[in-house]
Amino acid sequence: MSPVPEETTAIDYVMEAASGAHFSGLRFDGLLTSPRASTTPTPTHFSNATPLDSTPKQPFVIGVSGGTASGKTTVCDMIIQQLHDHRVVLVNQDSFYRGLTPEEMTRVHEYNFDHPDAFDTEQLLECVGKLKSGLSVQVPIYDFKTHQRCSDSFRQVNASDVIILEGILVFHDARVRNLMSMKIFVDTDADVRLARRIRRDTVERGRDINSVLEQYAKFVKPAFDDFVLPSKKYADVIIPRGGDNHVAIDLIVQHIRTKLGQHDLCKIYPNVYVIQSTFQIRGMHTLIRDKEISKHDFVFYSDRLIRLVVEHGLGHLPFTEKQIITPTGSVYTGVDFCKKLCGVSIIRSGESMENALRACCKGIKIGKILIHRDGDNGKQLIYEKLPKDISERHVLLLDPVLATGNSANQAIELLIQKGVPESHIIFLNLISAPEGIHCVCKRFPSLKIVTSEIDLMLNEEFRVIPGLGEFGDRYFGTDD
Repeated sequence: MSPVPEETTAIDYVMEAASGAHFSGLRFDGLLTSPRASTTPTPTHFSNATPLDSTPKQPFVIGVSGGTASGKTTVCDMIIQQLHDHRVVLVNQDSFYRGLTPEEMTRVHEYNFDHPDAFDTEQLLECVGKLKSGLSVQVPIYDFKTHQRCSDSFRQVNASDVIILEGILVFHDARVRNLMSMKIFVDTDADVRLARRIRRDTVERGRDINSVLEQYAKFVKPAFDDFVLPSKKYADVIIPRGGDNHVAIDLIVQHIRTKLGQHDLCKIYPNVYVIQSTFQIRGMHTLIRDKEISKHDFVFYSDRLIRLVVEHGLGHLPFTEKQIITPTGSVYTGVDFCKKLCGVSIIRSGESMENALRACCKGIKIGKILIHRDGDNGKQLIYEKLPKDISERHVLLLDPVLATGNSANQAIELLIQKGVPESHIIFLNLISAPEGIHCVCKRFPSLKIVTSEIDLMLNEEFRVIPGLGEFGDRYFGTDD
């Protein structure tokens, strides 16, 4: 990174750097020829940018099953092509065929390659488990002509955002199924599958047509009826016609993109919403988290972030359809804002969010709650002043930092005692700790939490890490 120009202020420079070009860090799987090669993932470099989320995320694991030659590989390739801006790896169950013994080789035409015992499921579990943990793995390469694994080569597969596990029996073992985030079954007509199987095995695997038909009748079809077809019931999505079903694949890719954009906690708690991160938002977080920033700049950029969180929170309120006449005399069908609304700030840090709420909602009533933090157990209520008709309103609860969640739970409990339905409460934060999210969501699963970032953890002093310090003191200038 180049030094900061003298004529440019530090803040302007940080914002400029944060808006630089972003590179997705796509990694390609390579064919390696040495089994002793390092399994350490090759570091990915970013130019003028850092990843929007530096915390490790669980990859999205997709299982793709179906009968032989049903179009599973085509479906996988189409998903990979549409997810071009994410790191995606494909792991084939065929790579985990067991090598045949000399005795089995003498009777290879009687060997059932479509039976679950033909696969090394333990090694498959180990491989996918390592990939889910962010480690690179060495996937064996199986030679279908010699029916042996290549002893001097393997495929290096690096950690990725999406792992696609493809094979006829990937749904058979419950341990493998439990590793998957989504299970897809490719359903194709049996005659079509047989024609594809003949073409594939004669052209790609060097077999004659008679042996292919004999194997199909003796092993492939019975195995499909006994093992593959019964596993169809475990599928989340069934795709008729395989790769020809573009609508189904588009919907699947859209769902995957949605899941990839979520923090892991948002997958656990559907009532937790993190506003979409951009380099502007990341840049503002960089500024307000910097201990060297001036009070004026801390307040300025905090206010900008708070305004974004408030606007996002307002988007979760109920709306009614409304038609109006525009100055051109045309009819415009829009929505009408929620009328019965109020804010409640948890003193004193929550008061920093009041101006943004007033700027968005003209004339809004705002109540206050003061809770004594004794060791941050948030048990002692000191003061409350709330609108008399609060039970009839939707409530935006304001506190810029969700740490342990104890004070928030006390405030939410008070609102419920005052008659506010739990589902009418939206809790707005700038940053949240995972411990606080767990604490609040487990107790109040019907309210919504809206935040701009989820941090790593709490330390032994109940401070959010990496955090931004005592927000109230920094905002109101009492931290000296």
